[in-house]
Amino acid sequence: MNGITRYILRQALAIMLFVAVSFTAAVWLVQSLRLIDLIVNRGLSLGLFLYLAVLILPRFIDVVLPIAVFISILFTYNRLMSESELIVMRATGMSQAALARPALIAGAAGFTVLLSFSIYFLPAANRAFKDLQFEIRNRFASVLLQEGMFNTLSDSLTIYVHGRDPNGELTGLLIHETRDPDKPITIVAERGTFVDTDSGPRVLMANGSRQQYDRTTGKLSVLTFEKYSLDLAAYRDAEDFRDRQPDELFLSELLFRRAPPGDTSRFIEANLRLVNPLTALAFCAIPIACLLTGEFNRRGQTKRVLLSVLMAFVFEALDIAFKNLAGRTITAVPFLYLNVLAPIMITGWLLWRDSSGVMPPRLARPPVPAE
Repeated sequence: MNGITRYILRQALAIMLFVAVSFTAAVWLVQSLRLIDLIVNRGLSLGLFLYLAVLILPRFIDVVLPIAVFISILFTYNRLMSESELIVMRATGMSQAALARPALIAGAAGFTVLLSFSIYFLPAANRAFKDLQFEIRNRFASVLLQEGMFNTLSDSLTIYVHGRDPNGELTGLLIHETRDPDKPITIVAERGTFVDTDSGPRVLMANGSRQQYDRTTGKLSVLTFEKYSLDLAAYRDAEDFRDRQPDELFLSELLFRRAPPGDTSRFIEANLRLVNPLTALAFCAIPIACLLTGEFNRRGQTKRVLLSVLMAFVFEALDIAFKNLAGRTITAVPFLYLNVLAPIMITGWLLWRDSSGVMPPRLARPPVPAE
């Protein structure tokens, strides 16, 4: 790697890192603010909140990094061209491929990071996040309760809470459970609270009534109480196990573990994981094709920059559309690869075409006067 390549690469990587960190921090902060309510009003610990916030970070990096690659390369090469540094580099005899090498290395770095996320970090974060979400749902049901809404904690249990008092106790409870479909139970209480016991979470209620309707006999039994306790552990959807979703499976599991008959979700998820790292190379190729190839214009590169931005916008729109379509039918999967490989192949052909042509000669040394 010569000095010019290191010079351009250092600038591109610095800008890419700055843009990636800035954009990721902004999006992560906005999304993390939604979890603040879990601390303020739900009683979730600060450590658990920070852990949840860290677990959602990889999915933002996965989206932001390709855009950071595009912005860094577009900005770096546009600045080099506006300050006539590329003209000097071309005059020394550097080919288009040599000038594009730093951008390709930066794109390859983004590709490597995204590939590591697809293989391990993203599914590991999704798995840990959903495991914790499952545990909260089964052990800390009060965290999930929203005031003024019917909260479905399981297939057989729905809880309505009117509000919370300053002490965090629930007011205006309505609980409907259908564990026995022939004998549904409805419990109404003035107030209540959730407690954790050795046997699992329970809800303690005061001043209410318990109504049980027998569909076979048509009888309604009503029990008025001052204190009543309901064991929530009996209403868990599962005790210790839940099925892993495709976004929680590692790439090796998606590719080599046999899927249930007729289930194409794992196949689609595996292809999305393989395509996403390639977007970094595609976003790298677009500014190279627009700024480096073709003839140099002394009037400026504004049109080329705008063309690069437009092409990146079209590419991203098609990428989103094909990914949404692939989620419905596997026939859209080839279009994912076509969309991401087209900019890479076109840019490669343009660089080969320009490099195989007649390049400007190196600056000649002044003639030495004859003695």
